[in-house]
Order: sequence, then C-alpha cells, then structure tokens
Amino acid sequence: MSRGFVKEDDLEHAGTDLPERPISPHPNYVTPHGFKQLQQQANELEQERLPLVTRKEDPVAQQRLAMIDRDLRYVQTRIESAIVVDPSAQPVGTVLFGANVEVEDEHGDSHSFMIVGEDEADISSNRVSWVSPLANALIGQKVGDSVVWHRPVGDLELEIIAIDY
Repeated sequence: MSRGFVKEDDLEHAGTDLPERPISPHPNYVTPHGFKQLQQQANELEQERLPLVTRKEDPVAQQRLAMIDRDLRYVQTRIESAIVVDPSAQPVGTVLFGANVEVEDEHGDSHSFMIVGEDEADISSNRVSWVSPLANALIGQKVGDSVVWHRPVGDLELEIIAIDY
C-alpha cells in the first residue's frame, strides 16, 4: 500500500488504543499470598512504566506504555476489590477457599490441589480458581466424600483423601 493512503496520525497511535482486560463478575477472593502477588505485580508495572513516560516520540515505547497502563488499571482494580481470606482461619475438615486438597481418582492416582483466587490460579502449580469446575466439585465436601469433576474430556470421579489449610 502506498504511504499516500496512510494517515500519519494512524501510525503514531497504532497499538495504543487497547481494549481493557475483562474483570471477573465474581467476588475477588484472594489468599494473603495472592494479595502480595497483586501488589508486587503493580509495583513491577509501575517500575517498568517510569522510563517509558518520557519517551513520547518513540511509537514502540508508547505502545508498550499503553499495554502497561492497561495492565496496571486491571491490577489496581483487583487490589481494590480484593477480599483477603486467611486459609488458616477456615474451619478444618471441610473443603473451602484456601484449602489444600488431596484426592484420589478412579484410577487410583493421587492429586493435590489448592483452591485460590482467580488471579492466583496456576495449574502448573496445582492452584485452581475457586470458580473452576474442579473447585466447585470439591468445595463443601469432607474427607472420604466422593465427587464428580465435570471436565471437557469427560467426567472423573474423585475421592477426598485429605484436607489441609
């Protein structure tokens, strides 16, 4: 395409008009560790933002600044709406928010999961969101109870072996 058909203004602002990150409609329950993670993430974004503010003539810097500002608005909103739940204050014996749950599946394999806030969830660390199908199956149950985890690849029956906070 010829440069004659491109407005200079369009090139300067390319990538700076980003859609906002969606905010969950669910209450923002977080563990104390998750709250610290959000605060740390906000601090890191602020530190990354500072040197970019002065580079107004650099379109790449302005695009990165727009992304950081968007992420910072998201993180600050999550911090403001956070409902910190201390897992050690939860009643022992029932799976609730913050629980470490050990389960055994129908094949005899053992798995452990921690039920955490949406922003803390990380399946590689076996941390699942409290609004996930797995957490929904486990919350409110006790040791010895069997639950069905409804998964896209098929249902899996789990027996709760241990609960720890």
